[in-house]
Amino acid sequence: MMGERQASEDLTQDAFIKVWRGAGSYRSERGSVRTWILSIVHNRGIDQLRSHASRRRTQDKIEASAARSQPSDAFAETWRNAQREQVREALSTLPGEQLKILELAYFSGYTHVEIADLLGLPLGTVKGRMRLGLKKIRTYFESRAAVVPR
Repeated sequence: MMGERQASEDLTQDAFIKVWRGAGSYRSERGSVRTWILSIVHNRGIDQLRSHASRRRTQDKIEASAARSQPSDAFAETWRNAQREQVREALSTLPGEQLKILELAYFSGYTHVEIADLLGLPLGTVKGRMRLGLKKIRTYFESRAAVVPR
């Protein structure tokens, strides 16, 4: 009935616990002890098969609804944190004047012209420092064979 030795042994143990606990409910006028025990085993077996089938259906639904190509939220958050840490490390290797310009452009949202006005620098100097800073960051990631964050 159960299809597996272990499942059959579990069913037998479960049924005999039920027989032991329910011995007071046995009525001789309804049938023999053998018939009573076999009905308990049969009913417990059906209950277990239904329970397993229900769990399998629920698990199949969960697996079908879970997008397999999408990483879990926890994995995605961990990945983003690792990328942030890599970017922080790369930025820490830059000279101060390049770092300041990159921070103003990428973290504060200023344009090249606005950065030049804020720092009192020529526009060409701002663009040159930004280009050098970005080049150094790329070299930093390439030297570590790391994925360059986008």
